[in-house]
Amino acid sequence: MGYKRWTMSNEQLRPDPKHNSKVAAKFVNCMMKSGKKTVAYKIFYDALGLIERRVKDKEAIEVFEKAVQNVRPSVQIRSKRVGGSNYQVPMPVNPKRSQALAIRWIIDAARAKKGRPMKERLASELVDAFQGQGTAITTRENVHRMAEANKAFAHFAR
Repeated sequence: MGYKRWTMSNEQLRPDPKHNSKVAAKFVNCMMKSGKKTVAYKIFYDALGLIERRVKDKEAIEVFEKAVQNVRPSVQIRSKRVGGSNYQVPMPVNPKRSQALAIRWIIDAARAKKGRPMKERLASELVDAFQGQGTAITTRENVHRMAEANKAFAHFAR
């Protein structure tokens, strides 16, 4: 019998206590540093509070989920070695990986902005992603642009 790597699947992930959203729980887990989940939840909920003040006509959790949805990539670039040279091969993205990439890009974009508290940086990045702009959206567009430029190598994908 083969070795199976243990990963936390969505079935094992408990939804967040306030909004009952598994995406929010996953986001908080990815945002957490050094096992400090309560700190991560506080930052997340404070950011949602700021979003509620900025976006009047929508619920904050809806803005958050739409932002993550907007950032999700549909293709990714994988490096593949064929005959002594490396090719950037575009491949479709698994939905689970797509969500993980979107969450990572939003958190990285928020962490890259310096000079303000994390809750404010996160709130502004989520609102930007909701509106279809911002650093995380730019990252997704760059990946899609690279995939488009390298679609001649798509036949190397397996």
